Amino acid sequence: MHAMQYEITLPADYDMDVVRGRVARVGHLLDAWDGLGLKAYLMRERGTHGSPVNQYAPFYLWNTTEGMNRFLWGGGFEKLSDDFGRPPVRQWTGLACQEGGAAGSPARVAVRRRQPVPDGTRPAEVAQDAVREAGRLAGEDGAVFAAVAVDTGRWELVHFSLWEHDAPGADGDVFQVLHLSAPGRDRLPRGRQW
Repeated sequence: MHAMQYEITLPADYDMDVVRGRVARVGHLLDAWDGLGLKAYLMRERGTHGSPVNQYAPFYLWNTTEGMNRFLWGGGFEKLSDDFGRPPVRQWTGLACQEGGAAGSPARVAVRRRQPVPDGTRPAEVAQDAVREAGRLAGEDGAVFAAVAVDTGRWELVHFSLWEHDAPGADGDVFQVLHLSAPGRDRLPRGRQW
């Protein structure tokens, strides 16, 4: 599993209905993308859920690097770059993912928390703790899905979770879920991934 996200921060007075409309028009295009586990079309709106910014920030979990590369180099990412400019794309290697108790429910919000892996700690212990945290999040009331991944270039964990209600049981940046494409969600490997 590979996690990926880019963030497009927009002006404070930007009409976020433009983003909503864009997702309504094109969100379905990845509903059958080969190699994609899930893509959450995420948006933060200034003043909503404590967000200080307007931002479009889709989050991806890929089953295959081929599917991810086909998106990045084969045209899917190109249209976004044409519309908004080419943002940096963050990538993490998957450590764990788990369905939540509300797995059959539509996701209303997502929470993303980035966490540094502190110097002087054993990476294996930090990874084990992160896997346990993903399991804890998946067990919270209203959890649809939880995952954790690591960027070893920055030694940074990313915790990602989807929730069926607007009061998630996780700390981090809260995003509205505008659409969820999940053609390979059932093929994402469950539990610890090493």
